Amino acid sequence: MAEIIWSVPALADLDAIADYIAIDDAPAAAAALVKWVLPQVEQLIEHPDSGSRPQELKRSRYRQIVEPPCRVFYRVDGQHIVLVHVMRWERALRRNCLSR
Repeated sequence: MAEIIWSVPALADLDAIADYIAIDDAPAAAAALVKWVLPQVEQLIEHPDSGSRPQELKRSRYRQIVEPPCRVFYRVDGQHIVLVHVMRWERALRRNCLSR
C-alpha cells in the first residue's frame, strides 16, 4: 500500500488557499475546503495512478487531482505518493512550481 507524503511547499500552498478563502468568505468555508481536499488525496493510497496528467506537462512524471477550487500535483515514487504543489484550479501552472 502506498504512503502519502505532503511536501512542505504543498502544505503551505493549501494553507495559503484556505487563508485566502477564510478572509474572503468565512473560516467555515476554508475548513470545508480542507475537509474536501484531504479525502480526495487519501484515495490515491489505493489508486495512485488515478490522477490525470497535467495538460501543461503531458510527458512528465507528475499527475494531478482536480477538485475545484484546487489542483493537487503529485508524483509516485515507488510506494510513496509525494504531493508537491497545490494551486487554484483556474490559474496557469508555472513549471518551476513542481521543482520545489
